Amino acid sequence: MEIINTIGRRKTSVARIYMKPGKGEITINDRSIETYFPFELHQIIVKQPLVLAGVDGTYDIKINLDGGGIKGQAEAARMAISRALCEFDIAHRPALKKEGFLTRDPRMVERKKPGRRKARRRFQFSKR
Repeated sequence: MEIINTIGRRKTSVARIYMKPGKGEITINDRSIETYFPFELHQIIVKQPLVLAGVDGTYDIKINLDGGGIKGQAEAARMAISRALCEFDIAHRPALKKEGFLTRDPRMVERKKPGRRKARRRFQFSKR
């Protein structure tokens, strides 16, 4: 029985997962997926690669999530699970790649610049 260890990222979120064959239990930071992600949308995002590959309920997944917000964490976990599925069986790769689950989204929040209110927003102009 082998354990696959992969990493996924989105914005500032990092997901480290440990996946092994099992009964389909998903634990996130030592909590169940239902308690960590109370909204069903985020649970669906995490399970998308498993459903797409048709292996939902065949792997036990332990996820360590860190940083970012709820949506970023869910998408980071989705990427890590997709990478782990490719390591278990390379036949899953084309379908996952087509859906974009293996592509790292490079968009990050732009830093605030000096002399500006935000990253690009200038201070309000006062004529007098």
